[in-house]
Amino acid sequence: METLKQENLRFLFSNPKRSKHMNDKRSREEIGITEIKVNPFTQLSESWMLLTAGDFEKDEFNTMTVAWGSFGTMWFKPFVMVVVRPHRYTCEFMEKYDTFTLSGFPSEYHTALEYCGAHSGRECDKISEAGITTQKSANIAAPAFKEAEIVFECRKNYFGDFETQNFLDPKIESYYPKKDYHKIYFGEVIAIYGTEKYRTGK
Repeated sequence: METLKQENLRFLFSNPKRSKHMNDKRSREEIGITEIKVNPFTQLSESWMLLTAGDFEKDEFNTMTVAWGSFGTMWFKPFVMVVVRPHRYTCEFMEKYDTFTLSGFPSEYHTALEYCGAHSGRECDKISEAGITTQKSANIAAPAFKEAEIVFECRKNYFGDFETQNFLDPKIESYYPKKDYHKIYFGEVIAIYGTEKYRTGK
């Protein structure tokens, strides 16, 4: 017997027209840094986002679901910080290309994001199988998604590795039983495009 999760996956992936057109009424517009309304403690950890790196025009990119990271200001510039384990396929694109996007989706796409987090782009066309659609970003090479309700367009301005000797909380090591410590990427936010729910005061 199928579990509820399996039924949801089967329904989503067997109905491409549904997934393609679900978001037609949600139009994104550019939102200024001072106008953006995002909870930095829940946007990633609870809603999840897709981290996408590569080049849309070259049809060379990959995406992965992320739940860890941060938003803030560094070197007088707005930034997002994301972390990627070295074995992830997306890491190759984060290393090769200078830009990436972070895309947030309506709650009905949670199953699609779950699928993208559990499958590798090396082994399947997980974007198509998840029922979501890439599209050209406005300012950078890395793709965005048609169904997303908010997209951060970012340009890398720092990368590095965790220095394990600097872990002050012993629990941190428990997240790395395979010693596959994340690589760290800071991205200057070049532009933000979102629906009205992400604009301050709406």
